[in-house]
Amino acid sequence: MSAAEPRLPNPDGTSVPPSVRNAAAWSWRLLLIGAALAVLLWLLSELKVVVVPIAVALLVTVLLAPFVGWLVRRGLPRVAAVGISLVGLVLLVAGLLTLAGRSIVKGFGELWDQAAQGIDKLTNWLAEGPLQLTTTDISGWMEKIQGSLSGGSSELVTGALHATTTVAHVAAGALITLFCTFFFLLDGRTIWAWIVGLLPRGSREHVHQAGRRGLVTLGAYTRTQILVAAVDAVGIGLGAAILQVPLALPLAVLVFLGSFIPIVGAVVTGSIAILVALVSNGPATALWMLIVVILVQQLEGHVLQPFLMGHAVSLHPVAVLLSVAAGSFVAGIVGALFAVPIAATLNTVLLYLHGHDKFPQLGTDDHIPVRGRGHPVLDRAIAQVAEATSERVATEAEVAERADADQPPATVDTVAEDAGEPGGPDDASPPSPR
Repeated sequence: MSAAEPRLPNPDGTSVPPSVRNAAAWSWRLLLIGAALAVLLWLLSELKVVVVPIAVALLVTVLLAPFVGWLVRRGLPRVAAVGISLVGLVLLVAGLLTLAGRSIVKGFGELWDQAAQGIDKLTNWLAEGPLQLTTTDISGWMEKIQGSLSGGSSELVTGALHATTTVAHVAAGALITLFCTFFFLLDGRTIWAWIVGLLPRGSREHVHQAGRRGLVTLGAYTRTQILVAAVDAVGIGLGAAILQVPLALPLAVLVFLGSFIPIVGAVVTGSIAILVALVSNGPATALWMLIVVILVQQLEGHVLQPFLMGHAVSLHPVAVLLSVAAGSFVAGIVGALFAVPIAATLNTVLLYLHGHDKFPQLGTDDHIPVRGRGHPVLDRAIAQVAEATSERVATEAEVAERADADQPPATVDTVAEDAGEPGGPDDASPPSPR
């Protein structure tokens, strides 16, 4: 096109290129989606005292559901099976916490003394090691630390009050978790039918089938993660016990709980075990503890995660790491704990809704009963109108019958008059003249 030729307008008569219009259309839609997600996250953060226990109850439900089904198949009533499962779980958790708590209380004094000796060794290394720091610098830093600790009494009081509130929230959350878990196990299908029934009628079946597959993914993740966490805890705890590191059992429990945060949790809790070994037994034991942690991590990363967790959640390790990072950024430890199961379940559900079934063996024969098409209020109003119409028609028919019954019986002459038959008085012909 030469410089003298005018630029042709767009087909719709505007001067904005189509690419800019498409970008603008996508932009405001993405902004609306982002705003909706922000509001949703804000609501979840405000209701976390209720949302987190419900999420924990769902994880516990998919964990205990096979055991409850096994008890029901053995002839127990479902209520009894659910009660036995919950009581057994509570006793198991309480026993583990009691055992770990006693061990912590027993070894805390010795660990504190060893930590003080470790601080002295660290101070001597800073003064005599390659850094060559002077005693004045070290003393100044220690005074600053002591001053910040002594001057933070108000912060400590605030922290104590916050801790008291947190304990109350934890107690309330535990009750909500037990309550929801009981009814999820007892009547979960009815609750799911009610939720699905809130959706438009055309999408209920698709959502139900997608929810079935998401539940399978969530159950597979929970069981696999428990197995992975148990392997990490046994490996690191056994290594700490062999190396005679104090608090080996509490460290194993800590590793078990921390391993529920994939990748990150095991690394952090393993680092704590190395630090305890360094403070208590010195650098040689810490080095061996580091080797134990690395071996356990290699077992998890090259055997357990690819073959077990990869099959359970079908997520790439990069997606797992990014999910944990995003969850921790949004909701802290709670977000990091639930990020991977949420991402895995959403992945399965969205793939099914877009035509890719990860579990075709489940089939689509399982249908859930949902409420009918009608609305209860409208159905009641329509029934009342139909009943009133029926009563009105019946009344009119009864009135008509009574009116017919009150009329006098018809005579022959009356019938002849009504029919207009000849031969009546009105129809008599005059005599003809002669």
